Amino acid sequence: MSDIDANHFGLLLEQIVDQNKAVLEAVGDMQQKVAVLLTIQRDIAELKQDMKVIKASVRSLASQVHDHEMRISGLETA
Repeated sequence: MSDIDANHFGLLLEQIVDQNKAVLEAVGDMQQKVAVLLTIQRDIAELKQDMKVIKASVRSLASQVHDHEMRISGLETA
């Protein structure tokens, strides 16, 4: 192999190594972002479940309030 071929080969290897480093860095960043997204996804799922419980409680309380209002109105008219 001539010196020119060896230099060219060395430059190509250096470029490939640099490109691989850039790819590995990007993949590492994406892995961190995916981990954050998974955490956010779990939090949202938990919040959705909490909202279902809150909605059910509000419906129950609204029904109780309506019932109390009807009973109070009945007592007031009696």
